[in-house]
Amino acid sequence: MSLKRVLCATTALTLCSTAALAQDSSITIATVNNGDMIRMQGYTDAFTAETGIGVEWVTLEENVLRQRVTTDITTKGGQFDIMTIGMYETPIWGANGWLVPLDDLSAEYDVDDILPAMAGGLSHEGTLYAAPFYGESSMIMYRTDLMEAAGLEMPESPTWEFVREAAIAMTDKDNEIYGVCLRGKAGWGENMAFLTAMSNSFGGRWFDEDWRPQFDTDAWSETLNFYIDLMNEAGPPGASNNGFNENLSLFQQGKCGMWIDATVAASFVTNPEESSVADSVGFALAPNTGLGRNANWLWAWALGIPAGTDQEAEAKQFIEWATSKDYIKLVAENEGWANVPPGARSSLYETPEYQEVPFAEMTLQSILTADPLNPAVDPVPYVGVQFAAIPEFAGIATQVGQEFSAALAGQKSPEEALENAQAIASEEMEAAGY
Repeated sequence: MSLKRVLCATTALTLCSTAALAQDSSITIATVNNGDMIRMQGYTDAFTAETGIGVEWVTLEENVLRQRVTTDITTKGGQFDIMTIGMYETPIWGANGWLVPLDDLSAEYDVDDILPAMAGGLSHEGTLYAAPFYGESSMIMYRTDLMEAAGLEMPESPTWEFVREAAIAMTDKDNEIYGVCLRGKAGWGENMAFLTAMSNSFGGRWFDEDWRPQFDTDAWSETLNFYIDLMNEAGPPGASNNGFNENLSLFQQGKCGMWIDATVAASFVTNPEESSVADSVGFALAPNTGLGRNANWLWAWALGIPAGTDQEAEAKQFIEWATSKDYIKLVAENEGWANVPPGARSSLYETPEYQEVPFAEMTLQSILTADPLNPAVDPVPYVGVQFAAIPEFAGIATQVGQEFSAALAGQKSPEEALENAQAIASEEMEAAGY
């Protein structure tokens, strides 16, 4: 089933849900507009038929989703019974008592099967507060035909200098082929997720051990200047507006030689129904500079229940269904193993059919090598690879992301953007009492 057909099915379900289904109750779910979540909506009728619970979806662009669910949970707005959240929000909101603990899931659900990296990032003091729908790291997805035409061979663990060499060699701007596509859209989970992971590989970090911001260091200067120079030399026009979905579209159209982004994208770029280059895609670890850290992150899009919902029992039923082994089998039976939600369960990587999927091993290797306790070359006082798990981070990183996106667009110099980032972070951290 292609994503287009899933979208059609989702629309049909929305229109007919009230009239055609005998529902005992209904839940409202806020989610992100990426392929796996849209695919899940196409199977919701199976859940409703089994349980009698109707489902209403609010599907939003990533930055908008983050704003909506954060506002709703902090104001106790009660708009949603389930929220799609991640490793940044979950431990903080769990500690604040804003989420329902998922400590009573059924034995059949097998919570111990969740990959430790995912369970740990979605827990507070050992209690799970959100269940991973899928987990991800980041890696390089590249055009094997363009790499071969350039006379180069992608190493399993390439350096940033190799990436730059290959990107320039593969670029053919006259034919709208760009050597590299990277996130430029401002947002703490958009360009700052990428740039923070990248800075780790250059020896950068958000804060030193005394919580002093580090944007005035050589490591961050090298990171931002390398990124902007690379994008100017080999990136697509308008890159400061491109996030995950925009770069996915460019890659599927054959316009990117390399794309460094979420491992979850692998199933979409290799799907011949959606991608014009599906038969010529290779995978490699995110780049490094030889300092012992690759530029790969760690994330899960997960389902959590806001405290105070009147539909807690129904919400837990949906979470058990959507993040279960049976859901994975349902997708595999209908769309093939390459299209199941990855990175959440250990048993998936023990499944012989999934071991044959060309990106499965690289995805797992990328997830396992990301270390949220030691993300940078130098010690840090925070937990998180592409974020710092403190309440102030989202606000600071949103502003910093706007500075760096403006620098990519040529509206200010990298040095000015870094100076502003240092001032923003210093002021906010001082105000917060660090």
